[in-house]
Amino acid sequence: MTRQSLLAGAAVLGLAVLAGCGTQTPDGAAGEGGTKAAGAAQAAWPERAYFGDTHVHSGWSTDAGMAGATLTPEDAFRFARGEAVKSSTGQTAKLRRPLDWIVLTDHSDGMGVFPEIVAANPAMVSDPIVKGWSDALRSGDPARVHAAVLEIIDRQSNGTLPAVVMDPKWMVSAWQKTVEITDKYNEPGRFTAMIGFEWTPNVEGGNNLHRNVIYRDGADKAGQTLPLTTFQTVDPEGLWTWLAGYEAKTGGRVLATPHNGNLSNGRMFEETRFDGSPMTRAYAEARQKWEPVFELTQIKGQSESHPSLSPNDEFASWDLWDRGNLNGVPKKPGMLRTEYWREALKAGLKLEAQLGANPFKYGAQAATDTHTGLATGDEDNFWGKLVSHQPGPGRMSAPSIARVEGWEEAAAGYTGVWATANTREAIFDAMQRRETFATTGPRMSVRFFGGYDFASSDLGDLVKAGYTKGVPMGADLKPAPAGKAPTFLVAAMKDPDGANLDRVQIVKGWVDAAGRTHERIFDVKWSGARKPDAGGKLPPVGNTVDLTTATFSNSIGAAELVGLWTDPSFDAGQRAVYYVRVLEIPTPRWTAHDQVKFKVKAPKGAALIHQERAFTSPIWYSPA
Repeated sequence: MTRQSLLAGAAVLGLAVLAGCGTQTPDGAAGEGGTKAAGAAQAAWPERAYFGDTHVHSGWSTDAGMAGATLTPEDAFRFARGEAVKSSTGQTAKLRRPLDWIVLTDHSDGMGVFPEIVAANPAMVSDPIVKGWSDALRSGDPARVHAAVLEIIDRQSNGTLPAVVMDPKWMVSAWQKTVEITDKYNEPGRFTAMIGFEWTPNVEGGNNLHRNVIYRDGADKAGQTLPLTTFQTVDPEGLWTWLAGYEAKTGGRVLATPHNGNLSNGRMFEETRFDGSPMTRAYAEARQKWEPVFELTQIKGQSESHPSLSPNDEFASWDLWDRGNLNGVPKKPGMLRTEYWREALKAGLKLEAQLGANPFKYGAQAATDTHTGLATGDEDNFWGKLVSHQPGPGRMSAPSIARVEGWEEAAAGYTGVWATANTREAIFDAMQRRETFATTGPRMSVRFFGGYDFASSDLGDLVKAGYTKGVPMGADLKPAPAGKAPTFLVAAMKDPDGANLDRVQIVKGWVDAAGRTHERIFDVKWSGARKPDAGGKLPPVGNTVDLTTATFSNSIGAAELVGLWTDPSFDAGQRAVYYVRVLEIPTPRWTAHDQVKFKVKAPKGAALIHQERAFTSPIWYSPA
């Protein structure tokens, strides 16, 4: 079945475990970042997860528009809140369930330029390169259009864009319209529309150092300054300076979220500053302040872990885009280690010991990075990265960016935030304190608390115990009392419209006295009567997928998994980091759905079955 009719009593029980017993109090106005205050309420502590997408491009992004996207920011917001819209290919697109919030992140580079290229503005097409793009776009030839998009990315990566494209005058009107439209669709308590943009440095020929900038504010503050572009700086420290300047000028709040370390050719988590000089404590503190969360997965693959870096992790090989950078420049040996979040979390512990601050203290989030205006993370309702990858019989073989094939795109992902209300302020604040988790698309809910005084009796009111006796995901444990090891409360609830759960794991990283980093993965709770073998390995959950119909059965797995776990190898003198990974039972990938829907055969090597998953932000431990 593709639609799962579920749980009645179990769902109610699970939601109670995840929500706890907090009391609702009026929120008053939505605050400076809101435009419609009615209906918003604030909880004593976060009672539910709000699901959204931090990375949505409309046709107003130059590369998206050049690739044929016609949907506007208004269309993107309408779609995300559950309305049916016409896609750029004329198909009706609609989410089965609305999202709670999204961030519109059209590229700052070239903002406002695309409409002028389409209109063949004389000031634009006087440049022969831009005229070539305009002609390609108006030709209707998909191959010419795709080539033009790749040329734009290449030129932006190598600093050879025509000067007319980099003129900030095109941005002024586009940005004002963007912030006004976002305010129009912001409805605190019902649907949160957040202002943002993508700052897109592709250094040294395509090494991806992209960041999305997210505002806590409304148009009144966000409209006071224009977004930063890579025409001004490609150094992340330059971005942080800009963020500080924005806050000083407006009194507002902003943060940045990096993504696609997997396409950075080793630069995302390199252990130096951008210019190659040594990191300093000030650098580490600035990076930690301005970049609280990292985008673990999206359409362009995952940056959570890699099988060559975690050879003992049987679930590390998934959605890999690991052959080169954004422009397809091949990787060299050693680059992978400084591209993935898990490795960065471990390296951050080591750097903290050296610098006095952790530059890689990143929580977990996920997004789509759609360039169609359609924020879809569902396998059976996937609308692709670009218009050329919208539903159709040939999209699995259509070329994507980064020199990969269409089938390699991932139908991912969404961010769950444990916020006290569905408002800009509460969602932003949850990101700032890292009380977030990433999913590959399913809306499973995950709780994670750490402390020293939890007992099995706390599982009955896990949330209250978690907040009153410990710390939530994204936080720091205090130094361990003498003779005590940290204990963690974990609860995972399946997506009510999705697959059952296979297992809940805790991933631990630590650094030893010699400065060497280590990791170990612990199975904490699992479905069924399975038992680990003599080596501690848990048998697979099974597989009910029928590829002839692209369906599965919830006859295996569990609707919820709740447990208590104490670190058996804890050393109070060692820095450590812990996060939760939740795995669903095997389900059909979007490629399997396409095979059935369009009666085509997937390309050789295309993955057809996978296990969707979620990752919490970590809990960190530092000795006294």
